[in-house]
Amino acid sequence: MAEDPRRAVVEVIARLARETQLHVDERYRHFRITDGVIISISLVLVILAAVNVYFVRILYKDLDGTVTTMEDMYAHLRNVDADMAAIAGQMEAFDQHTAHMEPISAHMASMSRTLPKIRSSMDDITSDTGNIDQSMEMVARGMLMIDQRVYDMTGSVAVMRENVGQFARPMGGMMPFVP
Repeated sequence: MAEDPRRAVVEVIARLARETQLHVDERYRHFRITDGVIISISLVLVILAAVNVYFVRILYKDLDGTVTTMEDMYAHLRNVDADMAAIAGQMEAFDQHTAHMEPISAHMASMSRTLPKIRSSMDDITSDTGNIDQSMEMVARGMLMIDQRVYDMTGSVAVMRENVGQFARPMGGMMPFVP
């Protein structure tokens, strides 16, 4: 018997249909796997978003506390600045009073000529008075430098307070929307 030529075509088409069906089934299986992966990644992203919101809330509270602390520090530095200015003024007055020690030392030198027994003591007082005068000038200069540095620190703290406030302000705007 002779083989029907159509039968070969039908077998090829049947084989192609089976292979096509296998590929379609495999494609649907891959679609299900991909859907599972997408859902898993979405859940992980939702969890990460919740953790991020929590950390942003903690950061906001910490920044708010930092701003409050900076404001307190700024107020205290202003008080320290005022106190240092008062101390510098007192040191200047004290320095002016020590300037009168030179005429006293001159009178002591004349007394030491007339009173030879106390001359060596008066010379020591004269030397110490000069050292005190120099020390007081150095202390006055040091107080002026401290006063300037405290003033500079007060300005820097004011700038830091403003910068932290500007950084915390957008966080404060976002926090009402955060759960």
